[in-house]
Amino acid sequence: MLISVINPNTTVSMTDQIAAAARSVAAPGTEIVGVTPTMGPASIESHYDEALAVPGLLDAIIRSERGDKPADGYLLACFGDPGLDAAREVSSAPVIGIAEAAMHAASLLGRGFSVVTTLGRTIGRAEELVDRYGMSKVCRGIHACEIPVLELESNPDTAAILIEACRSAAEEDGSDAIVLGCAGMADLAQLISEKIGVPVIDGVAAGTLLLQSLVTMRVRPNATGELASPPAKTYTGILSPFGS
Repeated sequence: MLISVINPNTTVSMTDQIAAAARSVAAPGTEIVGVTPTMGPASIESHYDEALAVPGLLDAIIRSERGDKPADGYLLACFGDPGLDAAREVSSAPVIGIAEAAMHAASLLGRGFSVVTTLGRTIGRAEELVDRYGMSKVCRGIHACEIPVLELESNPDTAAILIEACRSAAEEDGSDAIVLGCAGMADLAQLISEKIGVPVIDGVAAGTLLLQSLVTMRVRPNATGELASPPAKTYTGILSPFGS
């Protein structure tokens, strides 16, 4: 089984960290390939960033689909789940976003969960995804730790800040679980959980395990209807390679 873990931003060190988190839960025989797009933003912290990340991640999937060994599943490792519907249109294999995976996993652990994300400006997007995934009744709050994405790796206080933010969110919201709102937090999930005594869900791990389950069940996306392959047409300018 081959799972492609796509980091929608172009920071290679973050891709490596995300892939390591996926490998830490992958079953024997599951190959994890971390993919960094050839184009896009260094980090995703705005609607603008998210929109410009989509061509790169779609290109990564298209290249895989046309290659000698297409992936059996794709994980979009950004909590905004950018381009998820479009990715499903161009893939013959299951595609899962880490916010989607994490929220569903957290909903199985109690009556409510809280999300702890990076910057306050990303809360609106998280709220949209809570509604899209039918989690409005179980998501009790969304909180920002105010650490920029690329500083998660370099800030020596990242772990301490996240531990306190997650503890505060769980207590304030009365939540039974915490969802980490950035793929760059993946390696801290277990530590935070041990420190605050509440389950902490990382979407990279949750998404990897869900993809493994879908592939093991031998299910494929529906190739008809809304998410069928997009109609062939010409694209112009810098998007011309995406045309058919």
